[in-house]
Amino acid sequence: MNAQDTSEHMRVWGVERVPVSVYPSSVRASEAVAAEIAELIRSRQRAGQRAVLGLATGSTPQGVYNELVRLHKHEGLSFANVVTFNLDEYWPMNPNELQSYRRFMREYLFDHVDIDPACAHVPDGTISRDEIAEYCAQYEQKIKDAGGIDYQLLGIGRTGHIGFNEPGSPRDSRTRLITLDQVTRADAASDFFGEANVPRKAITMGVGTILEARRIVLMAFGEHKAEVVRQAVEGEVSAAVAASFLQEHAGARFVLDPSAAASLTRIRSPWVVGSIRDFGLEWDEPTTRRAVLWLAFRLDKPILKLTDQDYNEHGLQELLSERGSAYDINIQVFKSMQKTITGWPGGKPGRPKFVAGKGVDAANGQDIYPKRVLVFSPHPDDDVISMGGTLIRLCDQGHDVHVAYQTSGNIAVFDDEVERHLDFVRELCEQMGFGSERAGRLAHKVAQFIRTKKPGDVDSPELQRIKGLIRRSEARAAAVFSGVRSTNIHFLDLPFYETGRVKKNPLGEADVQITLDLLERIKPHLIYAAGDLTDPHGTHRVCLASVTTALHRLAEKEWMKDCEVWLYRGAWQEWEPHEIDMAVPLSPSEVDRKRTAIFKHESQKDRAPFPGSADSREFWQRAEDRNRHTAQLYDRLGLPEYQAIEGFVLWRPSQTDGSLAEAGTASEEVHA
Repeated sequence: MNAQDTSEHMRVWGVERVPVSVYPSSVRASEAVAAEIAELIRSRQRAGQRAVLGLATGSTPQGVYNELVRLHKHEGLSFANVVTFNLDEYWPMNPNELQSYRRFMREYLFDHVDIDPACAHVPDGTISRDEIAEYCAQYEQKIKDAGGIDYQLLGIGRTGHIGFNEPGSPRDSRTRLITLDQVTRADAASDFFGEANVPRKAITMGVGTILEARRIVLMAFGEHKAEVVRQAVEGEVSAAVAASFLQEHAGARFVLDPSAAASLTRIRSPWVVGSIRDFGLEWDEPTTRRAVLWLAFRLDKPILKLTDQDYNEHGLQELLSERGSAYDINIQVFKSMQKTITGWPGGKPGRPKFVAGKGVDAANGQDIYPKRVLVFSPHPDDDVISMGGTLIRLCDQGHDVHVAYQTSGNIAVFDDEVERHLDFVRELCEQMGFGSERAGRLAHKVAQFIRTKKPGDVDSPELQRIKGLIRRSEARAAAVFSGVRSTNIHFLDLPFYETGRVKKNPLGEADVQITLDLLERIKPHLIYAAGDLTDPHGTHRVCLASVTTALHRLAEKEWMKDCEVWLYRGAWQEWEPHEIDMAVPLSPSEVDRKRTAIFKHESQKDRAPFPGSADSREFWQRAEDRNRHTAQLYDRLGLPEYQAIEGFVLWRPSQTDGSLAEAGTASEEVHA
């Protein structure tokens, strides 16, 4: 049984305290959960009974709702016998506001199926403060009158909350008004265009209310949920992590994608709970590398100093028996890590090709030099934030480097930044004697809109355009500073992004075609794309899908035979050492140059509109710390000591990479 490809209710006894199902992707997980809900609805229909569902909001359950709508429209699934109760709602909150969960449910489910509106319950965010206690008691009574919840759908927040039951919520808590945790408000900041605009309170079902459901399914997708999932599944039951109370429910189950499951013992270190074959694994080179690095970090020893005793005492007897002595294994893994390091990411003149996992490999013949290089950047600053040192190195070493900015990034500019630029234009026109009348009218119109718009309102077309141009000018300055020729800078403005809202559209055919056309025009030897899928806004995930979908369609092209695709990270999370196929070391001066390139993005300096987490550091600080940390990890393993390292993983096509359906939608995961 493959640890990352099963829909069965697998339980690792003694470690996992609640059943967990890991699916190969969030799409497959959502389809499976929707199928369960559909079967419940149909079975109740056959019995002449109602099906009572507890529903959640946010990006996690969107795939479930999309599939339920498809089942309704194309397979006749009726919701006429369905009663729903949503977990929560911000307070105060008008149901027609963009951020309202009532509006969310209408947009994703209620307006597309035949449910009776009177049977679709969402907490009312307009209730006056002195009526809330009575309203919450009535909400509880409505659930009881409906016969209780048959199937409760949950997500999990980074604080471990289910619903809005923040840390400290007791097991017997009921529907009530609660004050939101700072981390929760920070995570919701982008959807409200700033944390200051996020409501401080919400109405939520209590933990006790949730636990009374007959079946509970908690869904979690993405690496940013991995650690809190581990705490909820493997840790002690505690009010500090409300989701851990699900361990006490006989009908509870966690449904995860591989990224959200990454910190579970069965994935991270399966050898400590038994034979790895029980998890569908073999002691191949990647698994051996992961195990040895895990052991080295656990014991804080360089790879070459690990002993047979170290292996035996930490669950790796099976590895020793299969692969030989500790000495032999250490040498093999040390060499494989050593070969990931290269100062020539695009190859070296007159030298053999660099091969992931093998280093420079003379058997592959002489490398192409110089190369055409295409760097895809989801936002206008991801290139320099995540791989700025490598970008500079590629330019310095004479390669023909192109950068493609996939989205405009126009929502990530503060309004006062626009006003500052408009002041500059007005002043320039006046001092240079240009006709300033049109500029003045535009400035007045935009300024008037800014003064009257409410938090969360969609920017006017003029304001969106100006913000996009600000991001363009910054991206161009950073790329040119890094050594990219101005003629090699491409702005794709993929349509999925251009909604004017944090919530984006799904990846579409137009997005893929724009990407495909650029690839065909440049015919790159090297492609770099963002593999930073922890990005909480989802833009990186959709942008990567646009690239991989296009590459699948171009697979038979002659130029693709010489093309490699490397995935970078850094804006949100870094590759772990056992994952890295290529490590590009940076000198202190290159770290300084990278920092200067990032500083060219002035609208994102000091305070980014959408930092995406409670991490208060600026992006340049996060990137430098991660690059420095990767270098320190290499040093701890006994490898050469560098100032910083940017890590890359070679893209290996999978069956799902070519599917638009796998891309999902880019939107802030406002509430798990």
